Amino acid sequence: MNLSTRNVLCAAALMASVFSASAQTYGPKDEGRRFNDGTKVVCKNVEVQRNSRDPNRIAGTATGAVVGGLLGNQVGGGNGKKLATVAGAVAGGAAGRQIQGNHQNKTGDRVVERQCYRR
Repeated sequence: MNLSTRNVLCAAALMASVFSASAQTYGPKDEGRRFNDGTKVVCKNVEVQRNSRDPNRIAGTATGAVVGGLLGNQVGGGNGKKLATVAGAVAGGAAGRQIQGNHQNKTGDRVVERQCYRR
């Protein structure tokens, strides 16, 4: 067996082990299914948010950081001004993220989804 064939076989074996070790997903059709280790598949209805245009709240974080940095830049002088700018950007980013999250929670579309897991 030459080296390239051996490399291909090793890569295939590695991929097979990765795919077999990946998490199993269960659906409503599996509800109540029991396993040898005593666990079973349990399903429940969960309310989830859908159709959010910015689920990671990047726009709110960036806007808050810019506004906070500009406000922080108005305070102090010399190195204190630099520190105030950075602190303002960090605080503004955190506030912007929180504000956008609150807005998304109020206005986002919520749907009930059936989620199943092994327990």
